[in-house]
Amino acid sequence: MTKPQTTHFGYKEVPVSEKANHVADVFHSVASRYDLMNDLMSLGVHRFWKWITIQQSGVRPGASVLDIAGGTGDLTAKFADLVGPQGKVVLADINASMLNVGRDRLIDRGKAGNIAYVQANAESLPFPDNYFDVITIAFGLRNVTDKDKALRSMFRVLRPGGQLMVLEFSKPAGWLAPIYDQYSFRVLPTLGKQFTGDAESYQYLAESIRMHPDQSTLKQMMQDAGFERSTYQNMSAGIVALHRGYKF
Repeated sequence: MTKPQTTHFGYKEVPVSEKANHVADVFHSVASRYDLMNDLMSLGVHRFWKWITIQQSGVRPGASVLDIAGGTGDLTAKFADLVGPQGKVVLADINASMLNVGRDRLIDRGKAGNIAYVQANAESLPFPDNYFDVITIAFGLRNVTDKDKALRSMFRVLRPGGQLMVLEFSKPAGWLAPIYDQYSFRVLPTLGKQFTGDAESYQYLAESIRMHPDQSTLKQMMQDAGFERSTYQNMSAGIVALHRGYKF
């Protein structure tokens, strides 16, 4: 089968080789105000979505955790507390600006001893086979160029018995969709322009959510990558879904 020469960047079609650079430009632009914008856009509810993810992770003292697209490190901070001094958390992000912001904030909070920082592409994770007990990717999979390849890469580095958790924007319930569309395409770019001076990045955010696979499709993609007992849990009427899968 011939590989596609283009892929979507929001609603635009761009060469496959260029998408990562386009996504990088978005996050270089918003890195310094990323947490502020998350609070504004979700009215703080993103913290609840992440709390649910952490509660269902089953992370224990001594565990090894990979937080892909970990950005400013809010999940990493919680996992670092859970694994304790005998455990390890790797904060990985393809974007150097996001990774630097996350590292600086975690160090400022005194969380350094059991955290490593790695600039990495989810499609080709630079870790040994069967290495991590838990892998999370929160609001990052939709930005990956080849999602199937990334899922296979995550499967490879996950230990047998380990769990992958994908927290991502998804497809909301039908009754909510028109309201959500109005909010996404009118309010988000306006907030982006007002607080970061960058409306285009938040236009991309809204578009990238619409191009992301729906709940059932992503569940099947995880199964095709090798994950078993794959499930998903809708939150906020499907605006966000938490997908979980295991390696046996």
